[in-house]
Amino acid sequence: MRIPILAATIVAVSVGGLTGPADAAKRKVAVPNKFDGNWSIEVVTQDGPCDRAYRYGIQVYKGEAIYPGGDVSIRGRVSKAGLVSGVIARGSDSAQVTGRLTVGGSGGGSWGSTGNGPIGCSGRWTAVKRG
Repeated sequence: MRIPILAATIVAVSVGGLTGPADAAKRKVAVPNKFDGNWSIEVVTQDGPCDRAYRYGIQVYKGEAIYPGGDVSIRGRVSKAGLVSGVIARGSDSAQVTGRLTVGGSGGGSWGSTGNGPIGCSGRWTAVKRG
């Protein structure tokens, strides 16, 4: 497993039928956010022995990143302001991902490997909203 695969999964990057945010907070139910939808993510390694680049289709739903790609663990969110943060893991490999999405349907940020996998990989990611 190469770290860029992990980073791509979270990027897209990491929100109901309530009357408003106050009701959602009371009930601890997530409110849809403006970044929900399908995103095309390109992850590029800039430093380290990881694979050079990948492109993935990610879905953001209620601020949570969803990747239908198999045996990875995804913990990440996209805030209402578009801030992306999260961790993706597969086996002993993991990557910390940070960045920002814009209302205009694009975004980007950085990622870096952590854990027991190929430590020392890092890079950038870019995103384009597809729907």
